[in-house]
Amino acid sequence: MNDKFPPRPLLVVALSVTIMIAFWGILDPQGLGSLAASAVATQFNSRGWFIMLEVSGLLFVAIFLAFSRYGDIRLGPDGSEPEFSTSAWLAMLFAAGMGVGLLFYGAAEPLTHFSELRKFSSDSRAAGYALFVTYLNWGFHAWAIYGVVGLIIAYFAYRRRSSLLLSAPVTEALGTARWVLTLAWIFDLFSIVAIAVGLAGSLAMGVFQIQTGLAGLIGMEQPERLTIPVFIAMCIAFVIPLKRNLGDGMAILSNTAMTIAVALLAYLLIFGPTSYLMNGIVTGFGRYVFEVLPAGFTTAEFFSEEIVDWFQAWTLNYMIWWLAWSPFVGIFIARISRGRTIRAFLFGVIVAPTLFSILWFGVFGGLGFFESFRKDGALTLINNENLDATTFALLESFPLDRITRTATIIAAFLFVVTSVVSAGFTLAMIGTGGEENPSPRIRTIWGGILGALGLAMVLVGDIELVRSIIALSAIAFVFIVPVLVVCLFKSLLQEERT
Repeated sequence: MNDKFPPRPLLVVALSVTIMIAFWGILDPQGLGSLAASAVATQFNSRGWFIMLEVSGLLFVAIFLAFSRYGDIRLGPDGSEPEFSTSAWLAMLFAAGMGVGLLFYGAAEPLTHFSELRKFSSDSRAAGYALFVTYLNWGFHAWAIYGVVGLIIAYFAYRRRSSLLLSAPVTEALGTARWVLTLAWIFDLFSIVAIAVGLAGSLAMGVFQIQTGLAGLIGMEQPERLTIPVFIAMCIAFVIPLKRNLGDGMAILSNTAMTIAVALLAYLLIFGPTSYLMNGIVTGFGRYVFEVLPAGFTTAEFFSEEIVDWFQAWTLNYMIWWLAWSPFVGIFIARISRGRTIRAFLFGVIVAPTLFSILWFGVFGGLGFFESFRKDGALTLINNENLDATTFALLESFPLDRITRTATIIAAFLFVVTSVVSAGFTLAMIGTGGEENPSPRIRTIWGGILGALGLAMVLVGDIELVRSIIALSAIAFVFIVPVLVVCLFKSLLQEERT
């Protein structure tokens, strides 16, 4: 392909839209955030039931496909083999999907739910349910969204020899009538906007946490003074791997970040109150496995306005957040999953990351509850004041805290860089019509746009408003994903008949 910027209409429109959002966020960050919060609240009040119905439906679709005769179908020609080893594959998809969020919310989210739920229940019951809600937000439903969208893209790209675009299932299954082509074009446009805005939010989240951790390490009382230096360092860091081969750059970054995260998890589990943590993990895992399917249909009906607001701000916001990330993560994991069977793909994408998330939140959340019940409860107070500081405050209670806090900063940095690199590849793929290895120049251009959007999110300054902006970018996918599922089943039935 020519290394010049391709003058595709879709790319021109997508660039125009994302650049306008970036300028809006830079010039009037509070205005953008407030508008997004208002629009998302309206959508949640009117369509929250549909969002929960849809994500639960996607989980059932994944279960059906994994255990049906379709599970043996290979994502590629019969006899094809995976490009990456299983360990490298899992590390890349997990780092791209949720990495920095786990570090940010590991202890913060369970403690936040606990602070809300203890108003209506005993502390022990509130802690157990807080952990369950966290598992619900980060577990099977989240990864089912990623898994089903990624499977659809991989199936049409490698089995039906189409492209790595959300438009491919539409045109392959429904034909090439004018209305179909228009619909497909709109799907690609919305996917670009959702990817760009979603990753910008992740970039901002990483900046908020890293600046807080660095300020604590060097004794700086005003973390916001580090915002721009941290942001610039991230931008420099993700430009380098965007210029390299996908396997080389991504595998190195994601494996390093995951190694640090696993080592940190093991350290806390071994040197913390191990028996206390394992009791909580086993109990929480059992509750989650047996209650997760009915909980997926929860809509917080008949409760007080306070509970409804809490449900919308967390569970509903997460589900729409995962939908926002689904085109990015879906296209990326499809790109690295050629040659695997549908069954192996779904088990790898949904089960393995969910089990790790349960262990992760079980340890971090369990340590937060241990501090609340067995010590002075100071961590809960810190969490109520500043979510960014919760993880680092927790680590300070352990030996070698300077080492663990430094490791956490490095892992968060690498997770953010990995996500932006993944998004740069994905956006370049879409912009070049689904090319698997777009030119380094185009990838770098998209990296620059992601940096500008990230700056806009950073200037918003409020993580809740950032989450609202991400959610707003994903509203369209509430309606797009069901269409993609219909296209998949239509094509699977056609393949079965031929």
